[in-house]
Amino acid sequence: MNSNQEWKSRKDAATPRGVGVMCNFYAARAENSEIWDIEGKRYIDFASGIAVLNTGHRHPKIVAAIKQQLEQFTHTAYQIVPYGIYVDLAEKINKLTPGTHAKKTAFFTTGAEAVENAVKIARSYTKRPGIVAFSGAFHGRTSMGMALTGKVDPYKIGFGPFPGDVYHAPFPNALHGVSVEDALHYLHTLFKTDIEPSRVAAIIIEPVQGEGGFCVTPVAFMQALRTICDQHGILLIADEIQSGFARTGKLFAMEHYGVIPDLMTIAKSLAGGMPLAGVVGKAEIMDGPNPGGLGGTYAGNALAVAAALAVLEVIEEEKLADRANALGKRLTDQLHASAEKNPSLKKRVAEVRGYGSMIAIEFHNPETGNPDPEFTKKVQAIALEKGLLLLTCGVYGNVIRFLFPLTIQDDVLTEALGILDTALQTA
Repeated sequence: MNSNQEWKSRKDAATPRGVGVMCNFYAARAENSEIWDIEGKRYIDFASGIAVLNTGHRHPKIVAAIKQQLEQFTHTAYQIVPYGIYVDLAEKINKLTPGTHAKKTAFFTTGAEAVENAVKIARSYTKRPGIVAFSGAFHGRTSMGMALTGKVDPYKIGFGPFPGDVYHAPFPNALHGVSVEDALHYLHTLFKTDIEPSRVAAIIIEPVQGEGGFCVTPVAFMQALRTICDQHGILLIADEIQSGFARTGKLFAMEHYGVIPDLMTIAKSLAGGMPLAGVVGKAEIMDGPNPGGLGGTYAGNALAVAAALAVLEVIEEEKLADRANALGKRLTDQLHASAEKNPSLKKRVAEVRGYGSMIAIEFHNPETGNPDPEFTKKVQAIALEKGLLLLTCGVYGNVIRFLFPLTIQDDVLTEALGILDTALQTA
């Protein structure tokens, strides 16, 4: 068996540098919240494949569902030969997503595809071109996804020009000096200076920004967006790709707001590690495009759909939304305790924030108050050396986000929190 270093040498020679890779080891196997590399070292996974594994690695129920489907067929292309489990999953998603209105769901393969298709649906239904997104947003790496994304490095560097009729407004972030009132003022100014609201098809927003730093959309802002959209005939798209499926302590983050979006994008933890995404929305809006206007060769792949049906059962049976709240409290208590026993660390902590188990800690320089990506990287590196995978995020790279599986064993979480404390104290 090749060593990690040998595989890295082969990787560097065979694959492009544009596919950035965080870890210097190669996976051999994984179970629930743990990964073992090809040299036998164990890691605790606080990344979950970037929020894909809310139900953990290889949950037995999901593995069984995939195996059962594998015995029947792997692919027919749903648009050519349909199958019942696609319809079954669509019915369940329609029922579980916010709102009691009539809904329809279409499945795709990746989160970026879901976003692209949500834009297509919005434009088709409204007959308008404009889309408004927010600073700090992440909506994918396709051309439209990059256009909507509000973070330049590394996602947009060298890839322009981007699709037109996409506009950005500041995201409300009190820590960085943008109040709800400021953000609404900027949005209204956008309607005066860049695009009239009657040309805007949709406003797209993450209830909790993912790559942007787990910044939580204020309730007042989300409610104001709903009012603005209703006033001008604009659709509200909630991007729940990272925040969905119990991560925030509710099945979907929009349940924290009392606001019903017109369209929602879903992916990541929908299928427990299998590639599946979707757009769900008001039935009349979803029916805007003509037959053949939506789809994709692998869209709604049978193995992935079977996995997703099992994921929904696991979330309900194991009460993962409630568990997200309990685990998130343990994490935030530990983060605050780590800061309290170290005055120097406490001065570096700008904020601990999030819903449920979608928690982040942001660091700033105690002297200047500026974002501190260097300290953030040190914490991440020390944790990795000690066997704990952490992800950074934020426009300035000064945020650590925590994405452990919601099925993580209690003793493994305790071990991980000990490593995290050590990393914070010694960085």
